[in-house]
Amino acid sequence: MIIFPAIDIKDGKVVRLLQGKFEAMTHYGNDPVAMALEWERQGAQWLHVVDLDGALTGETKNLEIILNIAQSVRIPIQVGGGLRRQEDVMRLLTGGVQRAILGTKAIEDRLFLKELLASQNNKIAVSLDCSKGIVMQRGWTSSSEIKALDLAQELEQMGLSCLIYTDIARDGMLAGPNLDAIQDLLSKINIPLIASGGISSLEDLKILAALEPDGLIGAITGKAIYEGRFKLKDALQLC
Repeated sequence: MIIFPAIDIKDGKVVRLLQGKFEAMTHYGNDPVAMALEWERQGAQWLHVVDLDGALTGETKNLEIILNIAQSVRIPIQVGGGLRRQEDVMRLLTGGVQRAILGTKAIEDRLFLKELLASQNNKIAVSLDCSKGIVMQRGWTSSSEIKALDLAQELEQMGLSCLIYTDIARDGMLAGPNLDAIQDLLSKINIPLIASGGISSLEDLKILAALEPDGLIGAITGKAIYEGRFKLKDALQLC
């Protein structure tokens, strides 16, 4: 199971949100590139980068910073947040990003997703950002009214090769991942899954790692490593 340190960018700075709420933001650094290099130095295998400004506005606001990260580190990165135009996705993928993560656009425009999958299948992921089993969109500010499982099964039929599941209520709360929802998804789909939201301890990672035979390929951690709940090197050793 791959551990993905998260680098969330708002106004060019590294931050974390509580439950996706922009009014509940904690600042962790002024230099996302330096943060990426530090996680790489500590042994990270991948990085998970989110343009929070993009997620909220639908326009990639921190593109140059993200491309700088991709060109500065030697490890692969996956990027999400406001990717709603094909040219933005392709600019990332041609600029050194290994995986582009779609959210709102994949929900609203299946043809857009289908066209990207046709040419970039193994470089596209979709993030299911969920509240009470329903997929949220537009920076987690509005409901799609689509059940997470229904969308996941539809994406599997479309040939998606990577899915990210986030429980919004647990994100940034250090309350532990939503294991019931993760296990339910894994039992009903065959898309490789990355878990996000609520990871607070090495014990949480140990429980998630046990789901690897069922198709869980990774876990995204943010606040826990920024707040020192566990060290990245210990998480990597565990997994």
